[in-house]
Amino acid sequence: MSHTASLPLAGKTALVTGGSRSIGAAVARRLAADGAAVAFTYSASPARAQEVVAAIEAAGGRALAIQADAGDPAAVRAAVARTVEAFGGLDILVNNAGIALGGPIGEITFEDYQRMIAVNVTGVFVATQEAARHMQAGGRIVHIGSSMTRYAAFPGASLYTLTKGAVAGFNRSLVRDLGPRGITVNTVHPGPTDTDMNPDGGPVSKIVGPGMAIGRYGKAEEVASVVAYLASPEASFVTGADLVADGGFTA
Repeated sequence: MSHTASLPLAGKTALVTGGSRSIGAAVARRLAADGAAVAFTYSASPARAQEVVAAIEAAGGRALAIQADAGDPAAVRAAVARTVEAFGGLDILVNNAGIALGGPIGEITFEDYQRMIAVNVTGVFVATQEAARHMQAGGRIVHIGSSMTRYAAFPGASLYTLTKGAVAGFNRSLVRDLGPRGITVNTVHPGPTDTDMNPDGGPVSKIVGPGMAIGRYGKAEEVASVVAYLASPEASFVTGADLVADGGFTA
């Protein structure tokens, strides 16, 4: 019992959107390791989702994988409801689900635009609105943004950056709505990080690699540790912040 009491997130419940791989999976595992019961959504990879659940449970944690397309508002609302039903409440929301479509501005299809807005913006809005209904004082909302909002290092990412800029703006005003209720809202902006979407050694890393101040790509676990801090009681006075975890890429 004393071991459990020493965990910073003991007794808390978290929902991570897009938690089956890369940064989302690392966040789910870290929050569980810190004592939270963790639900996470996944879209297309049930096997990977079950691997994350198995890893968390093997380490003594509690996890629940929920299939939900982040671009489908009804599915997002249902995922929040399922989390509350399974774990009895909701204290922490991590808006991680995101996709990257794009290309030169003249070649982006309107369908790709709509899909990006649906997942990266509408999904974040709906999850936040729904989660906030259930949060008490001490609640935590953490968005995953992008260092691209500070420094766009290469062409073809205007649509992606538009969506992440929307999230950063949403964060800034949301603190005024939720601050009086004791709920903090922050955004973590990862820089080049080794993920399925942007692997170390992939085409993007050839362009941005030389700009990394610490000489390497980030690891998903390094982003997760920043999220874990913001989700913890330690960060009770931090709200409306943009925490950049990018190895000095935008410095």
